[in-house]
Amino acid sequence: MAWVILAVLVVVQVATVSGAGHHRFGYTKPEQRRWSKSHESCAGKHQSPIAISSGRAISLNIPAIEFVGYNNLLPGPITMHNNGHSVSFSIPKTDPSKGRHPYIFGGKMENEYELEGLHFHWGDKNNRGAEHVLNDVRYPMEMHIIHRNKKYKNVAEALGYSDGLTVLGFFYQVVEQESSEIGYLLPGPVTRFCTYKGSLTTPPCSEAVTWVLFPDLLTISLTQIRRFRVLDTGMHGSPMVDNYRALQPIGNRRVFVRKVNSRNTAIDVVRNEIDHTKWDWTF
Repeated sequence: MAWVILAVLVVVQVATVSGAGHHRFGYTKPEQRRWSKSHESCAGKHQSPIAISSGRAISLNIPAIEFVGYNNLLPGPITMHNNGHSVSFSIPKTDPSKGRHPYIFGGKMENEYELEGLHFHWGDKNNRGAEHVLNDVRYPMEMHIIHRNKKYKNVAEALGYSDGLTVLGFFYQVVEQESSEIGYLLPGPVTRFCTYKGSLTTPPCSEAVTWVLFPDLLTISLTQIRRFRVLDTGMHGSPMVDNYRALQPIGNRRVFVRKVNSRNTAIDVVRNEIDHTKWDWTF
């Protein structure tokens, strides 16, 4: 995962990023309430993020998430972009003659999903920043890794379909010592996860996302996270902090959690007609 190591280390080693863009939405409560005036989907019934309680999630023998091509080096340049509300990385396409472009399958995904990019959400203080809340805990940072359903030619097309995207969410906790884990995309084994159907957490809030959230934490030091907190929004020198959306109602949606002792993989799992009733996204 060398390309991710390099990319993430760039973020935590700089205080400012040139070319900060002028974002068209804000994160204050009044600003978030206005999102739906320009983007109707932001008032939808299947919005993200949500609060997740493991005690209320449905435990199933969900297939593991399979990662293909994630150990390959990607061709440069990997572009880091400060868009005024986050720091994101666009992943260039891999030359087919040099290997596979990273993709995933398994879980509750019915297709293969190709890696598109990643970005972060963080808070001004250590008690906030992540978008999702796990068992009443809001962590100081959350990383989103975006994947597009291969049957759609680009993200713009994928956003028009409920199975368009899969986003992997990872959470950080702050530790005292400088952490080398900030350079790693996956925190060791990724066997435990929960999944639900939701949306983008920024406008246009398209309800096209299968969320896969991993409870095993990455670590980041206070010094490292401060380097995120001094990044500029490009709006009158204001710092880019608290760039997370308010929690959304879960409504009639189901949250599934993979059984830790599950031996199923996406390759060998067999579902019969009765099992399908357990897999519905909503009650």
